[in-house]
Amino acid sequence: MKLGRELAHRVRPPQLILLVGDLGSGKTTLAKGLIEGLGAARSDDVLSPTFSLIHEYEGDPKVYHIDLYRLDQVPEFETLGLEELWEEKAVVLIEWGEKFTAHLPSPRLQIDLEDQGGDKRQISVFDPAD
Repeated sequence: MKLGRELAHRVRPPQLILLVGDLGSGKTTLAKGLIEGLGAARSDDVLSPTFSLIHEYEGDPKVYHIDLYRLDQVPEFETLGLEELWEEKAVVLIEWGEKFTAHLPSPRLQIDLEDQGGDKRQISVFDPAD
């Protein structure tokens, strides 16, 4: 949560951010901190969009929180109509986005989270284009 709030101060829309990591690595927790840090919602109001696929948070900036865990095929991904989001001055957070990187625009940031056991995580932030 704390890292998400800190990173939020460096994010300038439009911005696409991929949150990458295994189940339980902390992607949604990081998203909660980012969304709260951006002023779009309180962290308690941020839930994983695993079943709804997309949550939209009105604010300045607007934030879209997307979870692609349940999608396996490109046609499923294409039906979401995410192309419209790339045109908005918004922050788009995508969990499990690595499944469809060939269909996502650049530039983008990627945050890799690796569970180190207990409350420890190895976190790397980078631009895949670099």
